[in-house]
Amino acid sequence: MPTRRPAPGKLLYAQSGGVTAVINASAAGVIEAARARGVQVYAARNGILGALREELIDTSKESKAAITALRHTPGGAFGSCRYKLKSLEANRAEYARLIEVLRAHDIRWFLYNGGNDSADTALKLSRLGKAMGYDLRCIGVPKTVDNDLAVTDCCPGFGSVAKYTAVSTLEASLDVASMADTSTKVFILEVMGRHAGWIAAAAGLAGEGADAPPHLILFPENVFDEAAFLAKVKATVERVGWCTVVASEGIRNAAGQFLADAGTRDAFGHVQLGGVAPTLAALVKGRLGYKVHWALPDYLQRSARHLASKVDAEQAYAVGRAAVDYALAGMNAVMPAIVRTSDAPYRWKIEPAPLAKIANHEKKLPRSFIRRDGFGITAAARRYLSPLIRGEAPPPNGKDGLPAYVRLQNVAVAKKLPAFTP
Repeated sequence: MPTRRPAPGKLLYAQSGGVTAVINASAAGVIEAARARGVQVYAARNGILGALREELIDTSKESKAAITALRHTPGGAFGSCRYKLKSLEANRAEYARLIEVLRAHDIRWFLYNGGNDSADTALKLSRLGKAMGYDLRCIGVPKTVDNDLAVTDCCPGFGSVAKYTAVSTLEASLDVASMADTSTKVFILEVMGRHAGWIAAAAGLAGEGADAPPHLILFPENVFDEAAFLAKVKATVERVGWCTVVASEGIRNAAGQFLADAGTRDAFGHVQLGGVAPTLAALVKGRLGYKVHWALPDYLQRSARHLASKVDAEQAYAVGRAAVDYALAGMNAVMPAIVRTSDAPYRWKIEPAPLAKIANHEKKLPRSFIRRDGFGITAAARRYLSPLIRGEAPPPNGKDGLPAYVRLQNVAVAKKLPAFTP
């Protein structure tokens, strides 16, 4: 990427949606790359809401060591949010406010670190700048444990949750196998994945062969067949003595209804799911009579920095740095995408991709990755998934046996505008 002397102005970085074990590595990449180019970085407190409320953080107040430590610290260092901007026609006031805040602080580059909805926000804001005559460059920075962003080969955050899922499936299965003679016969692990079964598929890395766990994987790409599910569980217990099931939270019945629809919606308008594991556990116990245990890792699976994939951490940092390069080179409405160039040995590179091809698109698990019987992964899936969980990147040890994670000062930038309520 050719370098040029950046124009006057500041860069605004924000985090969005559910955080990951490595999203702060992207933040470190952004801040370190911008500092090297002489650009001041502000961060929005709690994502796009911070920009609307003019709640900005001056990252120049943080030491070099603190920013470096973000590379091994989970969570969202500047706060995140679930807030989707409506269309310009539906809510012109919010868009006008964003430009007003950016103009007041001479912000010329906006980097939004998130998933599908965040890509949509960055795309809308890039178009808004042009429409309102404000020179603004918007770059999406990929992040989502769901691995469902289009164009990019994989999404930062996914490799680590995939590693956590595969390891947890293996370890819990060893526990169940030890006690199956007199105790639990069926263990059900529920993982994230509303429409795309990437995380569920990652559990398949725990073992190979008909008798190796997980014995059943339930993908949201497949219609849940109760009779086939129960028959498979029963046959596995009779053959192996126990059974491990990994279920995506988004599995649906033939009518298209989520098995775990809680009857409410989140801030993005998505159906909130109430727990598919206990639903399946009740079904197995009631119909087959087996003792069942289930687990819902929830936030644990996306925050487990102690078990992060080294590949994932490196990719998260790389897309942050690339986003700054793209912004300062004058690019707009693009995202640094990860391009796989080789499976064995695993190699990858970063290339810009247009946000228009990413926003509001969803990449589901290919049919070629799901075994013919619908309950496991194929060799093709294993070739794709295996490199993404490789390597360890443990955080440094702190006191009392706990990791040494960093907490930033997050010094606020003085406000210049009247208060605004989104």
